[in-house]
Amino acid sequence: MTKFRHKVFDDRHLTRLKEIMRAVCADFETDLVEFNGDGEHVHLLVNFPPKVALSKLVNSLKGVSSRRMRQDFPDLVRHYYRANKLWSASYFAGTVGGAPLTVLRQYIEQQNRPG
Repeated sequence: MTKFRHKVFDDRHLTRLKEIMRAVCADFETDLVEFNGDGEHVHLLVNFPPKVALSKLVNSLKGVSSRRMRQDFPDLVRHYYRANKLWSASYFAGTVGGAPLTVLRQYIEQQNRPG
């Protein structure tokens, strides 16, 4: 979620965020299975081994994407406020154990459709 839930992303931002986050996941030897988002937040489905600390992965995803988005899209700087951070400090992570990937992908794809 963006800082203060400001709607800052359009399609070109989300496309670039997906590329950045896929690269960060690769650096952690994890797999970005699904990505979706809207103006103020993103949803990620990441397959990662137990050796990867979730908090470190999330911190890297947020830190790297914030830095690279600021470099690639200078117009976003007005949304960074005083702290120079694009993202809020919070995040939600859930485990999905045996759920089929098709069900999870469908859930993420439907997150931004009007009810």
